[in-house]
Amino acid sequence: MTNVLVLPVLIPLLTAIVLTFFRNSFIMQRSLSFLATAGSAGIGVYLLLKIQSEGILRLDFGGWKPPYGILFVGDSFALLLVTAAATVTSIILLYAFSTIGEAFERMYVYPFMLFLLAGVNGSFLTGDIFNLFVCFEVMLLASYALLILGGRKVQLVEAFTYITINVLASWFFLLAIAYLYGATGTLNMAQLAVRVTESGQGPVLTLISLIFLLVFSLKAGLLLYFWLPGSYSAPPAAIAALFGALLTKVGIYALIRMFTLVFHHSPEITQSIIGIMAALTLIGGSIGALSSRDIRQIIAYNVVIAVGFILVGLAAGNEVALQGSIYYVLHDMAVKAMLFLAGGLMISLTGKAKIGEISGLLRNYPALGWLFFVAMLSLTGIPPFSGFIGKVLLGEGLIEAETFVLLTLAFVSSLFVLYSLLRIFLNCFMGEAIIGSEEQAVLKKRTLLPIVLLGILTLAIGIGADVLAPFVNDAAATLIDPQSYINAVLDKEALLKN
Repeated sequence: MTNVLVLPVLIPLLTAIVLTFFRNSFIMQRSLSFLATAGSAGIGVYLLLKIQSEGILRLDFGGWKPPYGILFVGDSFALLLVTAAATVTSIILLYAFSTIGEAFERMYVYPFMLFLLAGVNGSFLTGDIFNLFVCFEVMLLASYALLILGGRKVQLVEAFTYITINVLASWFFLLAIAYLYGATGTLNMAQLAVRVTESGQGPVLTLISLIFLLVFSLKAGLLLYFWLPGSYSAPPAAIAALFGALLTKVGIYALIRMFTLVFHHSPEITQSIIGIMAALTLIGGSIGALSSRDIRQIIAYNVVIAVGFILVGLAAGNEVALQGSIYYVLHDMAVKAMLFLAGGLMISLTGKAKIGEISGLLRNYPALGWLFFVAMLSLTGIPPFSGFIGKVLLGEGLIEAETFVLLTLAFVSSLFVLYSLLRIFLNCFMGEAIIGSEEQAVLKKRTLLPIVLLGILTLAIGIGADVLAPFVNDAAATLIDPQSYINAVLDKEALLKN
């Protein structure tokens, strides 16, 4: 047991509360919020290394042993995501410092970003299903506030849809929790896995699993993504980047965790449905990315395609495919943040948001153009960038599972990703410059720096795949054989008593 496990949640949470008392002290807000997120990332790395030597970590709050108390469980899967989320948030904060503006800073934008990170990290670390719901709600409440900050009409319209959908999903989430508790008598995830294995996943539990699938699909944007392109393209670029990098990943995490740990006994039903939903998500996201002319919406539809791409690994259900999904989640956090920030800069520098209205930016802003090009290559899966290793492993896993339709759709969707982003690059960066030297706005180095850092991060994940491999392999091994997770949470006495 280690108390350090709570710090990736506690640090951003307490910092956010403290910052509410320093509304007008911008230096205090910026420095403390960055230190909190960077500190959380550092603790994530420390815990990942600790897992390699000591195994899965657990923290029982108040000394109450599982399955009776609240607990956090840190395995490689959870802590990889915690580390990546905190790292990407730190870099997004650097972008926000130079672009978000003092009006937003007075409206507590940094505390809300920290509350969102606390909810995200709590969702990754919690070991019981009710606290997963609580952490989801902390994250969502912060995202509601961030979406409406500024109060522009488009934000309020998109916020209405976003909040309505998520409130509905939360109601179904509570309903599913109630049914699950009634059927099994526990909400501890490890004990749920034991109870479902002992009783067999009959029709009632399969029906409950489908309600959870509906809820997490709404959160992740798996097939039910109609709310996503509008709500992710409405807020300022820093907030959109935070949404694109983190929010869908929590739904993806919940789907992978629940359908590898608890509801994995009827794969012919649940994994088949997940496979169909992933396939339709790939198709729908590709159509949306190709049909839109708005830069932000094209990037948002690429988030949808990534959700389908990652979850074909869960549908395949073997260890190699899950390794690919984990690599791809880590890569997607960095690259989606990079794309949203680069897209936001393009719009703020030109005042235009649609393809056809912008041209020749490469002549005015060459560094921004080539950074966008790097993000495009990475998202397409060109080596040595981070998307390559995840795509290779997912391909191997889908071949091993003989899911050739999913394999074809996944890799054809990559061509659509390439085409949709190439359309932005060719139309907006190439051609005759629409901005004369006298009209050209200054692009400050400090504004470009976060995009450079994300570019370095995507390159580092690609080149350093071997460094990440022990953690990713350990995470996939735990998902494919959840007994190690169960043993780490429930000791033998608890298993015999319950």
